[in-house]
Amino acid sequence: MSNALSNTDVEDDDASQVSETAPAAPAPVPEKSLVAKLLYIAAGLTFFVTQGMGMNIVMANIYQLQGEFSATIAEVAWLSAAYMAPYATFSIALFKVRQQYGLRPFAEISIICFVLASCLNLFVTDLHSAIVVRFVSGMAAAPLSSLGFLYILEAFPVQRKLTLGLSIALTGTLLSAPLARIVSPTLLDIDGWQALYTMEVGLALAALPIIYLLPLTPPPRAKVIERVDILSYMLFAGGLGCLAVFLTLGRFYWWFETSWLGVLLATSVGLLTVMTLIELPRKNPMLDLRWIFSRTNLHLIAILLIYRAVSSEQSSTAVSLYQQLGILNEQTTSLYALIILATVLGGALCGILMLTKYVDTAHVIALSLIALGAFMDSGLTNLVRPEQMYLSQAMIAFGAAMFLPPVMAKGFGAALAKGPPYLVNFITIFLFTQITGSMLTTGLLGSFVTLREKFHSNILVESILLQNPQVAQRVSQLSAGYSHVITDPALLKAEGLSLLSQQVTREAYILAYNDTFLLISACAAAALVMLLIHLAWLRFKPLLKSAEDGVAAPQS
Repeated sequence: MSNALSNTDVEDDDASQVSETAPAAPAPVPEKSLVAKLLYIAAGLTFFVTQGMGMNIVMANIYQLQGEFSATIAEVAWLSAAYMAPYATFSIALFKVRQQYGLRPFAEISIICFVLASCLNLFVTDLHSAIVVRFVSGMAAAPLSSLGFLYILEAFPVQRKLTLGLSIALTGTLLSAPLARIVSPTLLDIDGWQALYTMEVGLALAALPIIYLLPLTPPPRAKVIERVDILSYMLFAGGLGCLAVFLTLGRFYWWFETSWLGVLLATSVGLLTVMTLIELPRKNPMLDLRWIFSRTNLHLIAILLIYRAVSSEQSSTAVSLYQQLGILNEQTTSLYALIILATVLGGALCGILMLTKYVDTAHVIALSLIALGAFMDSGLTNLVRPEQMYLSQAMIAFGAAMFLPPVMAKGFGAALAKGPPYLVNFITIFLFTQITGSMLTTGLLGSFVTLREKFHSNILVESILLQNPQVAQRVSQLSAGYSHVITDPALLKAEGLSLLSQQVTREAYILAYNDTFLLISACAAAALVMLLIHLAWLRFKPLLKSAEDGVAAPQS
């Protein structure tokens, strides 16, 4: 996704270093007019929305698509797994392809491939063909997010790319998920699955002329692809692709009950191990694994994974709660509109703070809001509706928009300091933490909900005995609605018990989701405490050093 960010910075600021054969940097590009800047920003947001809608449209309508394909939830989840398998790594290959063959051909071919892949969705007739088309769509969509970053960063001068430009671009990546849930109900009412992907084709066709009407600043080309890179990438793509399918489907088929999930995980480990053995001895590796797993980058990876974990409260856990309560997408339209507004405001404030160099303040505000918002959601009941979650979800959206840009700016700065070849390594870190990490945290939190539901269900069932007058009365009340069609007392009681069992399961799930929200709140609070300790140490470390030097000077 983020391969575009890095390349733009190099194109405008360090273009002389991108190509090993380029003797001098290109002439500086004159600053664009305000209208041109707004057009480039709008173009970048169009690419983000076009790509993001295709990625989120399945997860936003997973229960509705069951009827379209006459499939179970686990079978429909294959659509998401098929999309994410190539998408997780394809951007890395495209980064080097763009460097070697040029930005203009890359952009033109990418958008045409995406239009063709979108058109294939219109010919889907069953689940199997849909899975194949989703795999192709995942490959074709990878360049679009790159183009989104390129166009937004093109609008800003060099000194603003990693501050205001990066903040707007990363905010744009957060808009598609809530937007997909806003527009989906109307489209499904029109023509089901076909309407969803007719919209995607329309967006792709709308994005097509942008490539030709708004040209990007072309960077110098360089021969950066070696033959061994192709083998390394195939192993890397196969390993992360298998891992993506494992993480996406593990909670649906359950991790320890399906043998082929273990085969996928073993295959992933094997392919990535072979890729590591190939890359480590190379003089010019595709991925510098020693640098990727350095102490500084491990700290960065931990921060990005924490972000994925705490931000998943809104992107997956809250959504699953709505589905469990029977709340449909059309009932959450106003909630997601508020989330979009909060996201935009959070991104705007983050950009201002980055311009004024108060980067750490953005992190403190973000973690505080996410921790408080998740804590507010941890006391829900079966009577909750989206209106009761407006404040908490807006706080989480606001905080999530403020968290990522400062981390990304610091990471890109470190990669640029090492040289342009290290940008692809930073892209790998970002993709692993944001795409694979997202699937990992979603799967783990979904599994946590399942385990906690079983725990609460066992406790609730232990107290439900027909000898209890209140339980007997409740069963009688639930079965009374069927008394005019069921005359057998035994069958009528069985129906009442079945309805009571459904209510117990629902209450157990609500308690499980409350536990999950509380866990996310605790993680965000713990991250905030560690951040404050780290900031305090950075603040007082120079003072302690000065005091030590002052004590040592008289003795000497």
